[in-house]
Amino acid sequence: MIKPSLVLAFGLLLWGSLTAQKQSIDSAVGSINSGGKIKDSSTMLRHFQMGTIQGHLRSFYSSTYNKNSNTEYAYAVGAGLKFLSKPLYHFQIGVSGFLVYNVFSTDLTKLHPLSASTNRYELGLFDVTNPANKTDMDRLEELYIQYQKNKLTVTIGKQLLNTPFINLQDGRMRPTEVQGIWGQYQQKRNRFYAGWLNQFSPGGTVAWFKTNASIGVFSTGVNIDGTKSGYKNALTTAGVALMGAELELKTSKKLQIWNQYVDNIFNSSMIQFDKSPTKKNPYYYGVQFIGQQVIHKGGNEVVNKTYFNPSQSSFVFGGRVGKQMGHWDHSFNFTRITKQGRYLMPREWGRDPFYTFLQGERNEGMGDLHAYMIKSKYTASKLPLNLNLALGYYQLADVKNYAMNKYGMPSYFQYNIDLRYAFSGFWKGWDLQLTYFHKDALGNTYNEAKYYINKVDMGHVNFILNFHF
Repeated sequence: MIKPSLVLAFGLLLWGSLTAQKQSIDSAVGSINSGGKIKDSSTMLRHFQMGTIQGHLRSFYSSTYNKNSNTEYAYAVGAGLKFLSKPLYHFQIGVSGFLVYNVFSTDLTKLHPLSASTNRYELGLFDVTNPANKTDMDRLEELYIQYQKNKLTVTIGKQLLNTPFINLQDGRMRPTEVQGIWGQYQQKRNRFYAGWLNQFSPGGTVAWFKTNASIGVFSTGVNIDGTKSGYKNALTTAGVALMGAELELKTSKKLQIWNQYVDNIFNSSMIQFDKSPTKKNPYYYGVQFIGQQVIHKGGNEVVNKTYFNPSQSSFVFGGRVGKQMGHWDHSFNFTRITKQGRYLMPREWGRDPFYTFLQGERNEGMGDLHAYMIKSKYTASKLPLNLNLALGYYQLADVKNYAMNKYGMPSYFQYNIDLRYAFSGFWKGWDLQLTYFHKDALGNTYNEAKYYINKVDMGHVNFILNFHF
């Protein structure tokens, strides 16, 4: 059954599209109203009629093979529309929705026969909260009013954010969406951000969740004593306050400062300095520091129901150094999470901000981690083609060291190949992405399937085709 909210959204989109078409016809024939006067372009109605329509078609094939297991696969297709009104007195309205359909897949409702765990990658294309759902996957994604004047932009409602701690995710049919108020101010080459968020719709879901309920939609792992985490639907929080600044210190040098306050649960702060390459100097480098502290009891008075255990804090530092060489860009990256505690960030809110992040795995939930990654990017000169290659070594605490390893992930070696091509000419608007990654176990899995299925000794492939119009 289609949700009424999405019906409303698509109704608005269709109405906007039809009125926009009528506007084009009216302009061409010099249409006049019943009074014989030219239509007033300053009215609210006219600003809606002069709005823009954007469309997106997406096709996503995903397949995973695990040691001692059958291959799992899924093929999803989807379509969406977005309507954006023409600004009126510096205000404009945006609304978008998206539909997803499961064309075919292995049975995603069944637990894996060896690990008794749910599917990890293919299910993320659809609705992780209802693996049996194949057709009713529609979502009202954006619904906001935006004020923009000079250097200030303020957006209220459902929207997209891309910050170090809360971002669009990766490897899914749809991105993570947020609801709240978000402001951006630009002063010369500097940008300042601030906002309050109270709802989330994670990628891989079709529903909207209050902040407390959004934490735990995905896997919850274990407490620091090895018992199953009990924070799902047990946390108390009013929302998230997020602030940031991107400062252009000098040409090619940027400083980022971010702070995320999750009411009643935890606080995260990040400072990152990056020097980018120039024509005269092809070298670049960056350093990053992240610190986290618990707030009150970590979300619940009962210690086994907390998200952030009161006995822990976390500290992360990382860096990178690289060089551009013709069509190639090579870099060496590292991340260290100390023994103070696990680095924690709800996976429902986005991916890791680390220099060593590779699509296909997270280091969130880990403490006492050493990660090293070599990355190379090739950009063709005569074709809209990018090739990304990466090799990563990730040394984690033992899977049974629960205080440092929330999800029972062994140390591993990972390599990724990512090819992207944007079509031109007659096929302009289409783009494709082909990604393959493989992970080999380096740590002890104790020959228990729960420590390797969908984690290590596995491979995964994605083939994605998009059309934006």
